Amino acid sequence: MGKFEKDAKALIELVGGKENIAAVTHCATRMRFVLNDPKKAKESAIEELDTVRGIFTNAGQFQVIIGNEVPSFYQEFVQLADIEGGSKENVKAVAKQNQNLLQRAVTVLAEIFTPLLPAIIVGGLILGFRNVLEAVPMGWLGGKTITESSVFWNGVNSFLWLPGEAIFHFLPVGITWSITRKMRTTEILGIVLGITLVSPQLLNAYAVNSTTAAEIAKSWTWDFGFFTMEKIGYQAQVIPAMLAGFLLVYLERFFRKHIPEAVSMIFVPFFSLIPTILAAHLILGPIGWHIGSAISTVVNAGLTSSVNWLFGAVFGALYAPLVITGLHHTTLAIDSQLIADFKSTNLWPMICLSNIAQGAAVLAIVFAHRGNEKEEQVSIPSVISAWLGVTEPAMFGINLKYMYPFVAAMIGSGLAGMFVTLFGVRALSIGVGGLPGILAIMPKYYLIFFIGMLIAIVVPFLLTLVFRRIGLFNKIDRVGEAISPIDPTLVESATTTDSANLVNEEIYAPLNGKLFPLSHAVDPVFSQGTMGQGMVIEPSEGAVYAPMSGTISLLFPSKHAVGLIDEQGVELLIHVGMDTVQLNGEHFTAFVKQGDSVTRGQKLLAFDIAAIQKAGYPTQTPVIITNSGDYQVDPLMETGEVTIKQAIMRVQSRE
Repeated sequence: MGKFEKDAKALIELVGGKENIAAVTHCATRMRFVLNDPKKAKESAIEELDTVRGIFTNAGQFQVIIGNEVPSFYQEFVQLADIEGGSKENVKAVAKQNQNLLQRAVTVLAEIFTPLLPAIIVGGLILGFRNVLEAVPMGWLGGKTITESSVFWNGVNSFLWLPGEAIFHFLPVGITWSITRKMRTTEILGIVLGITLVSPQLLNAYAVNSTTAAEIAKSWTWDFGFFTMEKIGYQAQVIPAMLAGFLLVYLERFFRKHIPEAVSMIFVPFFSLIPTILAAHLILGPIGWHIGSAISTVVNAGLTSSVNWLFGAVFGALYAPLVITGLHHTTLAIDSQLIADFKSTNLWPMICLSNIAQGAAVLAIVFAHRGNEKEEQVSIPSVISAWLGVTEPAMFGINLKYMYPFVAAMIGSGLAGMFVTLFGVRALSIGVGGLPGILAIMPKYYLIFFIGMLIAIVVPFLLTLVFRRIGLFNKIDRVGEAISPIDPTLVESATTTDSANLVNEEIYAPLNGKLFPLSHAVDPVFSQGTMGQGMVIEPSEGAVYAPMSGTISLLFPSKHAVGLIDEQGVELLIHVGMDTVQLNGEHFTAFVKQGDSVTRGQKLLAFDIAAIQKAGYPTQTPVIITNSGDYQVDPLMETGEVTIKQAIMRVQSRE
């Protein structure tokens, strides 16, 4: 009998049998299934298997987290099931067949906007700061604004408009680039197309409503003799840019198939770009503008109507579930359109409050479970993350595990959303969530939004404690019963050791780059601590070095992940990038093989950061102690620039 035969057999049955498996593969940490009928999977029973660390569903894939030994588990699984494993791309393709049209559309929208988020967030911070400088009268300045009272800050405010305008007014450039990047066509053509939508030769979109039709016909029109075309810009417009971007992609794909390779460099870009620009200004732009305006008008009307309180309550309560499904990415497009049409948005304030509410619910768990050091390694960073606008660690790591804090946060968010909507609170920009989100709010609504923030903190906090005490929405964390841990593999009692065998060692950074807490990881499998405790590094150089001396226990064929185990039994995983298993080893070079003995500082891997990012994959690298349930793992620094000569974690035996 193989090591995993028992659990592999059980997993075959629990996913609905081999006939329910449309495709299966694995990556460095998990089995990836595409199931014909996902409802047949018995999730609770799967989580009880000894080798399973957790499960979740993403992009049509049913993923079962195994850990470092997943290659061996996978081999036994496919042999016992008598099926053939698939490649990562095949499984991904099959998974899309399990998604309905709405899910596919949301996935595409998410993949377009995700690369733009860093710019949108920093743009929101910039505009929020400018908001404070130029629009908030200060009592200590005699009722004047900071820009009115200071030449220096007036200059700073004026200068900051440069990046602010570049990010939001020229958003179509980012959208058309992101579409070509996602669809693997020529990215520079996407950039050029975006520029043609916001060129200074065009009438700025913000000036269209104040310009008469006669003036547009006279000064802002191309005359081709037998027809004319308006020179209208699409600054900050989302849908026109998306329509144009996809037309460019499909034209380029068409011409690449039909134009000989010898002349494709010349004619494919020409025949793809020029017709797209023409169609964008003649057909797609006007249509997209009207669609976007219609959507923003409906949303704005609902949130300013006599029943706006109902809209606010419903959206405020349901935004967190939207995050789970991925549908929340659609709100970025709507928010952008609202700002383009109305110079502000009444949707973003509720999103900020939902972030705050999720963090407040986790804070209540921290209070209720105080003393649970293992859980606090996830819960405390999750509070901070949520209050800074990133709720996934809080929701997936704590609130959905227990469920009752998630419901409490939804209720608090709904009440806060209803309150700020009743008073018509609006934001001037997007991108800044959580507590800093107040910077984006129109100054005249600061006090109202602050009260809304208090509601979003106090109500979820109190409801979480009440639900726990009375057992409402709560079956696993009753008062007086043992606390259910986040993950059984992370809270097993450590075995008693002799003092001579006590572990007390420092783990060094395996890469040069910027260090972040584990909750910063974009993949919930890592950010929730499911794989173990550790840190995340955003590499500045494409090289991985041994952070401790030991043996190479795992080297994945795709060379994107390497595992080590030292003489004292500490197991460590270095996972370069997110979903980089899809690259099948491209852009990676290994300098060791499985079973090799290595010393700290020895070079293990090399990888091409620029090529990996160009292929669409983040290079963020989790560094995980995978058997952290046996040890006390403490960070030696929280964040900042690190080199391979610096220790980042301490691993100690439990007392």
